[in-house]
Amino acid sequence: MAEHTICLLVKLGQVAFRIAEDGIGGTGLRVRPTASCRPLADNAAMPQLALGAFLRIDPATMVTSLDDLERAGYAERTRDPQDRRRYAVDITDDGRKILADLNRTLAGLDSEILADLGATERHSLHALLGSLAESPALTAMFDAVREQNSAKRA
Repeated sequence: MAEHTICLLVKLGQVAFRIAEDGIGGTGLRVRPTASCRPLADNAAMPQLALGAFLRIDPATMVTSLDDLERAGYAERTRDPQDRRRYAVDITDDGRKILADLNRTLAGLDSEILADLGATERHSLHALLGSLAESPALTAMFDAVREQNSAKRA
């Protein structure tokens, strides 16, 4: 299946996920919850559903991730003042500190994982993956699959 880019991405994603999980293991967190910290640090408090949509995480996984962050003291949920039926999520001071630690750890893992690539190749790979991650076509396709799966669970 290596001739299919999607299969290579899946394989590399699984490998990178396992290495990242091991690398950040000392924090007591897993990769998914840590992904929530950066947008909270950058954007301040935001509705829980909006955070999940921004990260492309389904609502059930978002709840579990936020439960982990809240238990660790890295995030807090409060009722959204705009709509009391919803929760707003914010990062705590401890969350900002752990985010700085995570960024250092992940930068080191980037260097190790990509050690066989030159600086230009690393930059190009990062730019290509960033473009793909923000691609309207991929985003629309993922959102459609996410909505379809949510409808099946309902």
